[in-house]
Amino acid sequence: MTAVIQAALNGAMMGAMYGLTALGLTLIFGVMKVVNFAHGSLLMVGMFSAYWLIRLTGIHPYLALVIVPPVLFVFGYYLQDVVIKPVFKAEGQVREPLTVIIVTTGVWYVLDNLALMLFGAEYRTVRTAISNKSFALGEFIISIPKFSGFVVAVATAVGLALFMRKTKTGKALRATSLDREAANLMGINQYRIYNIAFGLGTAIAGIAGCVLIPFYYVYPSVGVVFDIRAFIIVVLGGLGSIPGALLGGLVIGLIESVFSQFMASTWTEAIIYAIFLIILFVKPSGFFGHKQDW
Repeated sequence: MTAVIQAALNGAMMGAMYGLTALGLTLIFGVMKVVNFAHGSLLMVGMFSAYWLIRLTGIHPYLALVIVPPVLFVFGYYLQDVVIKPVFKAEGQVREPLTVIIVTTGVWYVLDNLALMLFGAEYRTVRTAISNKSFALGEFIISIPKFSGFVVAVATAVGLALFMRKTKTGKALRATSLDREAANLMGINQYRIYNIAFGLGTAIAGIAGCVLIPFYYVYPSVGVVFDIRAFIIVVLGGLGSIPGALLGGLVIGLIESVFSQFMASTWTEAIIYAIFLIILFVKPSGFFGHKQDW
């Protein structure tokens, strides 16, 4: 029983980081109504940014949280403005332009292959003073890097929810997500809001990259692993739902960690996909999703 509880604790902490990764994806979908297939690659960019910042400057890994997310926000803002916005304008009358999905898929391949050319295929990791640190919670051992990631994930979700509900920009994001034509009539520049939404989603991927780097390997295709998890989590939690992304991540993390105590990892993967399919059939809107727009 002790081993199962220990596995559940580890799964909850890792699941929170899966949820953090999915949080940026669900934000972009909630506002722009398109699936960003490049989200995993943006996470990879965040991880490499944190890796090289730590290696070259020697700063504490969590100080990278002050630098990397703002840089990723600017990167995402102008990526949307320069690469994706022209497609939106060309298909201005289409509610969910499929061409944008093709464009984000292209961005995914460009970023992954650019990283492969620049850094090679080898796995890299940053070993710091906290990488192998842990503390005891009764008879259970809690990894400090994973616990820190859990705290950051919850804080980010709460902060994003407050931002969306309490700030003028957040309300503009929500208004655009509900009806972009009506938002335009109210004086909201939908394309600037799309830039901000994409920038915020990319910044959240940067936050995830910073909390993963103390204990997780970084390599050019690392985003694929988290991308698949993020898509499953977004469907489980509900497209556009902030609490749903976090809860979906916790569910996936618990299944991944606890079930692996009793069966092979391949069966664990099969259970995750089976639950994914069941949710699609039984409640396509997810745990917190609604039939109407977010």
